[in-house]
Amino acid sequence: MKSDYWNVTSEQAREKTGHGLEHWHRVLDAFGAADRRSNEVVAFLQSEHEVPRYWARTLTTNYLKTRGGT
Repeated sequence: MKSDYWNVTSEQAREKTGHGLEHWHRVLDAFGAADRRSNEVVAFLQSEHEVPRYWARTLTTNYLKTRGGT
């Protein structure tokens, strides 16, 4: 996977989702994303937070690459 897909700045995330990476990492920590399948996390961001699919995948991958997880 190309790192530019998930290696985004907080400003880019804020521009596209309304919140920076710190916010999304807190949301995903609370959801227990590190212990869930990535598709589950993407679906959570889309359904519960109305994040567009591309950005839900990007935020999930960024989170898992920086925080660890499956």
